[in-house]
Amino acid sequence: MIITRTPFRVSFFGGGLDYPSWYNTNGGKVIGTTIDKYCYISIRDLPPFFKHKYRIVYSSIENVKTINEINHPSVREVLKYLNISNGLEIHHDGDLPARSGLGSSSSFTVGLINALRAYQGNFSSKEYLAKTAIDIEQNKIEECVGSQDQNHVAHGGLNLIEFTEKNFVVKPLILSESTREALENSCLLFFTGVCREAQTIAKEQVKNINKNHSHLHKMAEFTDEALSLLRCDDIKNFGLLLDENWKYKKSLSSNISLDIIDNAIGLAKQNGAMSGKILGAGGGGFLLIFSEPCHHQKIIESLNHIVHVPFSFEHEGSKIIFYEQRGN
Repeated sequence: MIITRTPFRVSFFGGGLDYPSWYNTNGGKVIGTTIDKYCYISIRDLPPFFKHKYRIVYSSIENVKTINEINHPSVREVLKYLNISNGLEIHHDGDLPARSGLGSSSSFTVGLINALRAYQGNFSSKEYLAKTAIDIEQNKIEECVGSQDQNHVAHGGLNLIEFTEKNFVVKPLILSESTREALENSCLLFFTGVCREAQTIAKEQVKNINKNHSHLHKMAEFTDEALSLLRCDDIKNFGLLLDENWKYKKSLSSNISLDIIDNAIGLAKQNGAMSGKILGAGGGGFLLIFSEPCHHQKIIESLNHIVHVPFSFEHEGSKIIFYEQRGN
């Protein structure tokens, strides 16, 4: 039995700049952090007493004889990629709902790769986990996804991630303890109750990249400015800049924001918030509100129609939390 724990992520700046169709030409950079909400993947040998060879348990249950019969695209393609032939039982459990803007699909893929590599007796570096997950999601499954989520959840922590055509570099943000605490303590997370398929929204963003060229360049400037503000311990203006960035992010696709999102952000601002943004591709999911802590209780009360989710930053990334060798 092997169990991995892989965090979800919260993105601050740079969303939309991590698609290969953008950064291969223009470069890209994002700022985000992982949080103490996790995806758990457990795997074990499946005894040869059953009619099926693979049992996969997530929001559905699959019992199949061959890898090609597996419906879950990540499970199917990771098993193929790693040349797994033994019968296996794979279980997924998550602290938060899937399809909600926290990079859950990449957390799943990274955690599964980590577990199956350990099953094969191999150690996986953070870089390997991220690069392999990107390859599988973008080239094997052919999903319209960016390249930040896999890096965030594999490495863990508060990071600046820079993308070029040939490489990406994960740079941990070295901040004073007081700045890190102020940043963490300024964040509120809410679940809108709307789960969505990010593919449609992401495809529209990618399709509109040329039309949105000037906006994306402006968002890249915001990312640089946000980095400077953090290094100057200026959390207030970091929060105000998030608001400017959100205005540009909304313009990238007609489906990014919804009335429930705009209304929630409006209510939060009326009660002291500096900014708010939907996480991930948009269209629902989790809402990040940025505010001085003194306003948090009023904001939480004003948004009592959606679910407040307390959280903290985490720094470990994907890790194996249980390993029991076969035969023991």
